[in-house]
Amino acid sequence: MKGKKILAALGFFSIASVAGGCSQPAPEIRYQIETDQLCQTMAYFSASDAWSMQFIGLWPQEKQNQIADWLFSTENDANGQPKGIGLSLWRFNVGAGSKEQGENSQIASPWMRAECFLNPDGTYDWNKQQGQRNFLKLAKERGVNKFLAFLNSPPIYYTQNGLATNTGRGGTANLKPDCYEKYARFLADVVQGVEQHDGIKFNYICPFNEPDGHWNWVGPKQEGCPATNREVARTVRLLSKEFVDRDMDTQILVNESSDYRCMFRTHETDWQRGYQIQAFFCPDSVDTYLGDTPNVPRLMLGHSYWTNTPLSDLRNIRLQLRDTLDKYNVDFWQTETCIMGNDEEIGGGGGFDRTMKTALYVARIIHHDIVYAGAKSWQWWRAIGGDYKDGLIRECTTDNNFLDGRVEDSKLMWALGNYSRFIRPGAIRLSVSAFDQTDALIPDGDTDQQGLMCSAYKNVDGTYVMVVINYANEEKEFSIHKGKVGNTQWQIYRTSDKEGENLLPVGTVKSGKIVQIPARSIITLQGK
Repeated sequence: MKGKKILAALGFFSIASVAGGCSQPAPEIRYQIETDQLCQTMAYFSASDAWSMQFIGLWPQEKQNQIADWLFSTENDANGQPKGIGLSLWRFNVGAGSKEQGENSQIASPWMRAECFLNPDGTYDWNKQQGQRNFLKLAKERGVNKFLAFLNSPPIYYTQNGLATNTGRGGTANLKPDCYEKYARFLADVVQGVEQHDGIKFNYICPFNEPDGHWNWVGPKQEGCPATNREVARTVRLLSKEFVDRDMDTQILVNESSDYRCMFRTHETDWQRGYQIQAFFCPDSVDTYLGDTPNVPRLMLGHSYWTNTPLSDLRNIRLQLRDTLDKYNVDFWQTETCIMGNDEEIGGGGGFDRTMKTALYVARIIHHDIVYAGAKSWQWWRAIGGDYKDGLIRECTTDNNFLDGRVEDSKLMWALGNYSRFIRPGAIRLSVSAFDQTDALIPDGDTDQQGLMCSAYKNVDGTYVMVVINYANEEKEFSIHKGKVGNTQWQIYRTSDKEGENLLPVGTVKSGKIVQIPARSIITLQGK
């Protein structure tokens, strides 16, 4: 390559431009975006309102607006820096009524209890869940037009133990045998009621959340309900019929699996809760087959908890999942994750982390879910949390009634923004080939789990996006080539531990020129 290196005015990245007769060394790695090798079509990036928005949605308006800007805005400030991470879908937790029960709910923390629209006499109170509904509207005002409703438990009036938590009942649904139809009617009523009263349409609904999770069998510290595949299928069929009868087009999603391994085999459970892809989408599974059920897309939802370490599992479990999904022609969304106790590389889930340590760890998960599992959507667990690694934003309540406080953003939030802000719904992921300094193809060269990880996309507006993670403790360099001869001017946005580097624009580079990415940082390149 001919040229000389020009240092960028903003510090850490540099490019090589063609000038003079000096020989420019080849970069460590050359990425080529294969514009004719199309992978999955991307849908949404998201997070949920559980459980903090029930309170924070009642805080002073200026604080609500700041949070909403961080989460949903796709605008830039005067310097071209994104104001927020541009989530394109919002998850709404439909409560089961544990909040109304108070301490009798057996859920210790008031933050983890949830209101229910349904009253004991079968009527509805559409003033319930007001804080969460306020954030539905704030999301919509900032351009979000897709919403997903999910439930951890049926309403307490329908459960076998009268609670929204399972209290050691075992692994079957905590739903009275004569309440399946009532539950389906409740779900349809909620979808229609929220649209009527708030102007928000739930495009998707998940009637169960982690029904295979063994934590659900013994009774957790939050709303939850186990279920077998047969119980899930029965509920989904009844809900489908209810939607058809009411001429509703809301999509019913399964299964919000607690662990990828439950989706294609058994894991800490038995056959009644495992092999879920086969159970719901193989016609031979007569009792549970949902492939021809109206309003049910050929789509599986799963959570990436417990599958991120060791690094061999991070890759191999996702390859096994993708193999089974492809066999039965099923799409996949990753719809919930946060940091757990086995994520020992970053110290487990305890203690909120504002730094790139958690941000990079999660970015590596996002990359593997998209590239190896073929996820079309990627969704974080809680938008706002406390002193734990489960929130994009940290809240600290300063009011005894939880109605005021302060919030703080994190590098984790902005790292997700390297994907969510730029990869918009309908974008097509493109294959990326990697070559070394001798121009030899590097097998799996788009993914060095301890170094550079790269993925590329083309949005429906014709813009190209490339996200590069540098997990290493030293600066790396690379060059980009689009197609065989494509030439593109790329704007670079960077997130790092450096103060203010939250999707910060740090200059431009042309295809074929050298880019230097700082240690422990993430950059997004956007170009035509």
